[in-house]
Amino acid sequence: MVSVVQNVAIDCADAYGLARFWSGVTGRPLHPQDRPGDREVQVLLVEGPVLHFNQVPEAKTIKNRIHLCLRPETSREQEVERLLGLGATFVADHRNPDGSGWAILADPEGNEFCVLRSDSDRAAMSS
Repeated sequence: MVSVVQNVAIDCADAYGLARFWSGVTGRPLHPQDRPGDREVQVLLVEGPVLHFNQVPEAKTIKNRIHLCLRPETSREQEVERLLGLGATFVADHRNPDGSGWAILADPEGNEFCVLRSDSDRAAMSS
């Protein structure tokens, strides 16, 4: 017997607002019944668990112990710029001169996430 991951739960101050940000990041819709002011909101991903945003009273105070890693369809650099335009902030640069590595960004509530190299970035390095 095994367990299946149902969702990835993200505590936040504004469940609907943060879910809308992540909907823009992933290009995936919110659950059709979710509305502004809801304390729990979900982003429906194509495969795997949903992103579940749970409104809590306390603010984030320390670095995430678990975070999302994104592999963009476009180049990593283009995706970083797109996500900054959606409201992310740049946290740390772990990109290397040879093109490897990742960038660490944070969503509007300060939850860190990584932007990895795209498949095309990786293919260009192996050529």
